Amino acid sequence: MRVILAEDSTLLREGLIRLLAEEDHDVVAAVGTAPELIKATEEHRPDIVVTDVRMPPDHKDDGMRAALEIRERWPEVSVLVLSQYVENRYATELITSTGGKVGYLLKDRVAQVDEFLEALDRVAAGGAAFDPEVVRRLLTRTTHVDPLETLTAREKAVLELMAQGLTNARISTQLHISQSAAEKHINAIFDKLGLSGSSGVSRRVMAVVRYLGS
Repeated sequence: MRVILAEDSTLLREGLIRLLAEEDHDVVAAVGTAPELIKATEEHRPDIVVTDVRMPPDHKDDGMRAALEIRERWPEVSVLVLSQYVENRYATELITSTGGKVGYLLKDRVAQVDEFLEALDRVAAGGAAFDPEVVRRLLTRTTHVDPLETLTAREKAVLELMAQGLTNARISTQLHISQSAAEKHINAIFDKLGLSGSSGVSRRVMAVVRYLGS
């Protein structure tokens, strides 16, 4: 796939370039600032952008804001965000966005090369990939939402994996249950959260939105 990397740490950026090259991916641009990321995306229109959250020029949320701009201007481009910390506001915005092609991983996950590459492939293919720790922290801060308190421990585990972007088949494998059992848990979640299938909006997306309290 064609990839753009945006990371202001030269060491990490060069390491990612080498890793992706070894996997036969084409890194069409590697930049160190958010404005350069926007410019490179406009020029190359890659399959996927991999960007840090905090980047120059302000060293705050420049990379994340660039990622959101890319999703708005070029929705065909997949976006995988890497972060040293969980940025609650932006993580929630990405997790609850529709259309797939998005991921949010903590940088520690990059060291788990197989997991990082699997997430990269999943996002580039149109799916979603969210770090389990990111989802866990977001879910912890929203436990006050009344309808969610009715969910069983298993249903909460299923919903957490849904928020990570996993399919029903992947959820069943992860939890060591049958796919039909996973589907029953998901339908129970929809029922408990009062989500009908007649609204024209994805119940799966709305369930995650409810859980994150946004």
